Amino acid sequence: MAGKNQDKNKYGQYFTPQIVADFMIGLADITQASNILEPSCGQGIFLGLLQEKGFENVTAYEIDNYLAKDFPNVRYESFVSAKINEKFDLIIGNPPYIRWKNLEDELKQELASNPLWNKYCNSLCDYLYIFILKSIELLKDNGQLIFICPEYWMNTTHSISLRNYMVVNGYFEEIYHFNETPIFDKVTVSTVIFKYIKSKKKNSTVSVSKYYVNQKLTIETLSKLKRKYLFSDAEYLSVPQFKTNKRWLLQTETAQNQLKIFEKSCKKQQSNTLFAMPDDKPALHTVGDFCEIGNGLVSGLDKAFQVNGGLLSETEKQAIIKVVKARDLNPFYPSNTTPYIYIPEGLNEEEVREKYPHFYSHFLLFKTDLENRYQYNRKINFWEWVFLRNFNLFSRQEKRIFVPCKERISNKNYFRFSLVEGGVYPTQDVTAIFRKTTTKESLEYILAYLNSAFVFDWLKCNGIVKGNIVEFSEKPISSIPFRVIDWNKTEEVSLHNNITNLSQRYVETREEIYLKDINHFINQLIMM
Repeated sequence: MAGKNQDKNKYGQYFTPQIVADFMIGLADITQASNILEPSCGQGIFLGLLQEKGFENVTAYEIDNYLAKDFPNVRYESFVSAKINEKFDLIIGNPPYIRWKNLEDELKQELASNPLWNKYCNSLCDYLYIFILKSIELLKDNGQLIFICPEYWMNTTHSISLRNYMVVNGYFEEIYHFNETPIFDKVTVSTVIFKYIKSKKKNSTVSVSKYYVNQKLTIETLSKLKRKYLFSDAEYLSVPQFKTNKRWLLQTETAQNQLKIFEKSCKKQQSNTLFAMPDDKPALHTVGDFCEIGNGLVSGLDKAFQVNGGLLSETEKQAIIKVVKARDLNPFYPSNTTPYIYIPEGLNEEEVREKYPHFYSHFLLFKTDLENRYQYNRKINFWEWVFLRNFNLFSRQEKRIFVPCKERISNKNYFRFSLVEGGVYPTQDVTAIFRKTTTKESLEYILAYLNSAFVFDWLKCNGIVKGNIVEFSEKPISSIPFRVIDWNKTEEVSLHNNITNLSQRYVETREEIYLKDINHFINQLIMM
């Protein structure tokens, strides 16, 4: 990864596999006379391939002078500070990516005096940004920038100045999106390869290819993606060209319009629009306005707290709680509950042994592992849960909705929001949702709504998504737009009641016929 003189990856080096570098070079429209730049050449993978293909006008920069020793055209200095007076037809490579907080002091100082960085970036930005900015500055008109990098900057708030700069100065021709494909060793990150053209003229659309498989890329796979060959786990889209001050969504225009309709249906009524700006994002009702949300209890060692049969006293039977694990959740209903031991806190070891003898003997089997659990800065007895977060909330005798804290969506188009009876507890792999006392909408309505295709599509584009995994902790669930009912409109009240009744029937009978009607009524409500 890093050079021989380093004991850590201080320069953000993740070296590109040869087949990926060759694929990227194949995306370029250049001639043998083209002027080419590699701004962070690393081990020289791109340089070697360009040399083999007969390109001679190649300039390269590398900050680590232990690398790329076989190439005489490498300039061992920082690309960020280098004085470069020529322009290029193609800039290609794999720029370094390091979060500001992880940057070496020498690199921070270098950025602090860089005018491009000071104009477009801040301390929340990644080292990657300056490589994109400076590369575009160094392109000729109609010059091409082809980079491989993480995708997160395409959506984060603090990268909006970079994105606006790119929109103003050119357009994207192609983007290849690899969700969880392990391109770099020991790195799990959603990656993109993009081809960007510096130009005053714009293409109206971007060609987007998505690949969803968590396995190493092959030459055959890359060839299929380039040729837009139809095969499983690949998707090809024509996406509207990106705009300033807008989210960059790798979705078709139809899909983006559907999201706009969905958000519009969740829009709050503006009492005073006098000071509203044209580009202001409309204020939306959200799930957090109408629901209480809590992450599940933490045992620290689940197998030690699961009841495995055997003779129990009446006192021990009273110390059993029902738990639903993430694996047991389905859309609308859970398939199973698991009995867990919960001994109230405040007892000493002798009291536990006397009151709960069978449980005490059981816990002794796991004592070493239990005592090695993370202690949350307090002394935790080996028979106690390590973190009873939201315990009072979960102890209510009212229905609640459970959802897995993390949900993989690579091969499915639904989430698993389940209706659970009162007094059932979630563990740390589950998040629970309760109606607020002020909420008029029924829990069954909220259940059906959260399981709808509208919410799935919105979260896929706007949720906290890492690779193919959507996170469902308190904050991301709270931010989901919510379609409130106008209780003064008979049609909306009727739709709410129909959705509620059908959800109840589906949970009770699990007959698929009810789902079609639920989806039909939710679609009507959103489109009103």
